[in-house]
Amino acid sequence: MVLKRKVYQKLLNWKNTSNGTSVLLIKGARRVGKSFICEQFGKNEYKSMIIVDFGNIAKEIKDIFENESAELDLLFAKLSAFYNTRLYKRESLIVFDEVQQFPRARQLLKYLVADGRYDYIETGSLLSIKQNVQDIIIPSEEEEIEVYPMDFEEFLWALNDENTAPLLLSCFEQKKPLGQVLHRKIMNDFRQYLLVGGMPQPVLEYIKDKDFSAADAVKKRILSLYRNDIAKYAGGYKNKVTAIFDSLPGQLSRKEKKYKLSSIGKNARLRSYEDAFMWLSDGMIVNPCFNATDPGVGLAMSGDHTTQKIYMADTGLLITHAFKDNDYSDNELYRAILLDKLHINEGMLIENAAAQMLKCGGHRLFFYSRVDNNNRKNTIEIDFLIAKKGKICPIEVKSSEYSTHSSLDKFTKKFSAKLGESYILYTKDVMIKDNITHLPVYMAMFL
Repeated sequence: MVLKRKVYQKLLNWKNTSNGTSVLLIKGARRVGKSFICEQFGKNEYKSMIIVDFGNIAKEIKDIFENESAELDLLFAKLSAFYNTRLYKRESLIVFDEVQQFPRARQLLKYLVADGRYDYIETGSLLSIKQNVQDIIIPSEEEEIEVYPMDFEEFLWALNDENTAPLLLSCFEQKKPLGQVLHRKIMNDFRQYLLVGGMPQPVLEYIKDKDFSAADAVKKRILSLYRNDIAKYAGGYKNKVTAIFDSLPGQLSRKEKKYKLSSIGKNARLRSYEDAFMWLSDGMIVNPCFNATDPGVGLAMSGDHTTQKIYMADTGLLITHAFKDNDYSDNELYRAILLDKLHINEGMLIENAAAQMLKCGGHRLFFYSRVDNNNRKNTIEIDFLIAKKGKICPIEVKSSEYSTHSSLDKFTKKFSAKLGESYILYTKDVMIKDNITHLPVYMAMFL
């Protein structure tokens, strides 16, 4: 089965507008489907394609790039011969896969684009860390897009359902309830999405036989790959990256989800861990969320990078990571989700999924936290903030049984002049109450 991905349209837009004047750089975590989408795109949209995999490159090809890149006619002839693929002017695509493994090839693209014969796409992860950009000039011709794990709509497509998402969008736009029967059915699908996640390989394994154990086995392999990458590429701070990575489920399971370095070591300080946080973020393994201390003047302008929450980029991987030493059938979260027994305030999954969907929707992640230790009544905690049409929209994630939203009320009063619509994400149907839009969590993808 071929998975349908939204990013395909972005590649098509690049091809039609660039017409060979730029190279497309596709960034994303390992195993998020970068190579797959390039292969699918090349087969569909070009007369021929060559994929140069720098993660597993033959010595002969490496020698070409190292010693003969100045002779473009010879370089193309040798690539064509080695891959047994004829290249056609303006009708062929050359993909530099995992280009971070060979930075010199990335620098060469400036001259390949100027030559103008073919189209070029790069894929990679960890493209900003020092060892992957050292001693090279980054081509100004690069256009960059990011690939995230499959969102809920793409997951529905994988389940052969292309009708539900348009209906959900209509209900979202009209603030119209779906009705209990339909809502219950979609929540069942969403629970499957939480368990499987959005990484393409686990999704493919799951949809074969609706087997969670098969998907879980693939997710364990992906997590092992991440650990191997940390050991191989994180340099002198690999132990710190590993410590943060291993602590993520425990950090997110706490009611107060701001990341506490003291959980790693009582003497741990942010300045000595900054590179480790950056490594995980650059590898798109995590989604950092920063405290916007004064959202009245803009989110990014008031972002406090010393206070952050760290979400995993894929909620399915988070579940497997939390119980990596157990079989999926012994996983308490699997049972809780499948049996609809999950209490959001005791867990981490719905909030992580909301962060994942907001990030995929193009938002930088911010939250708001003001703690008054002398008077708890003055404390305000808002899970997420997004900007829409020049206004700040607060988002709270709640359990279905919640009774109050005091932080949201206090935030609304404090920032009323800059406030847009307020949202509560929960597991019930669409509802407008107390001037707050209540949305089922699966509608976070429309925010």
